[in-house]
Amino acid sequence: LRPGKAIGDVDADAVKRLMIQRTIKEHLDKEKRLAPLKIKVLSLFFIDEVANYRSYDKDGNPVKGKYALMFEEEYRRLARHPDYQVIFREVDVESDAAEVHNGYFSIDKKKVAGKTVEMIKDTSGSTAADDDTYNLIMRDKEKLLSFESPLKFIFSHSALKEGWDNPNVFQICNFSTRETERWRRQTIGRGLRLCVNQNGERLRGF
Repeated sequence: LRPGKAIGDVDADAVKRLMIQRTIKEHLDKEKRLAPLKIKVLSLFFIDEVANYRSYDKDGNPVKGKYALMFEEEYRRLARHPDYQVIFREVDVESDAAEVHNGYFSIDKKKVAGKTVEMIKDTSGSTAADDDTYNLIMRDKEKLLSFESPLKFIFSHSALKEGWDNPNVFQICNFSTRETERWRRQTIGRGLRLCVNQNGERLRGF
């Protein structure tokens, strides 16, 4: 609850921070157990607004939104917890927090009042601005599932809601307010697969 607010009035950002925190904790708990089995753990966030994760300044440079900042703060905090030292023993937590997450969002340049303005939207990922992220998430699943790639936490708005799934998505955190049965099925459907190890072998028993 936000200080000074009446009981029952929930601070939405505080709730989302707790959701991010819980997702990271569940991820790290599984990573600690499954990494020795050569299984890479992935987590997926569906957010309510792209700008809450990433925006761009007037020069086209990316600016971290509040969800990205929340994520990195909570990730660093949990990474220092004694329960996870076996994972982070030889890892620079400061730089690692910025490297383990990314968003699949495209940029559309439009003319507004005679000026070129970059508008963020969730599309096919065909623009050059997020080409590397698009290729890693959408086309190169083997690389994404390898320990060589630091990316473990994927933020999306709607582009991954259908036609994409990954067998090693173990956590799905949903900030979207869409509550249709179809949306819930599509969201859950991004996971719920038999995971694979570093050899690409499907593993049962989960």
